[in-house]
Amino acid sequence: MKTVISISASGMKFIYSDALRGLLSHGEASITRMSHVEPGDPVREQDPLKWYVDFAPSGHSVILGPCDTRSQALAEEIKWINHNVLGTATHAPKRRIKALSEF
Repeated sequence: MKTVISISASGMKFIYSDALRGLLSHGEASITRMSHVEPGDPVREQDPLKWYVDFAPSGHSVILGPCDTRSQALAEEIKWINHNVLGTATHAPKRRIKALSEF
């Protein structure tokens, strides 16, 4: 998957990777968790054998899934962040998106 770096007057945003760590030394920086990628929660009526991406840590009431594998969920997470946070023209995730209020 391509590395996306969004640059604006307010600074840079990107999905952290060790390869980009050097960018953190160019001004004030912070690292923020965007989501949790975890197996389904039966309390939320999710399949415990599927994987879901929950963006609640970043204030977004979006859950992606179900995904058959963790790697699928991670790929969907990256697509969503690139499309909705970094503003790229990549395609939106293919998986169903639910608001937390729908549970």
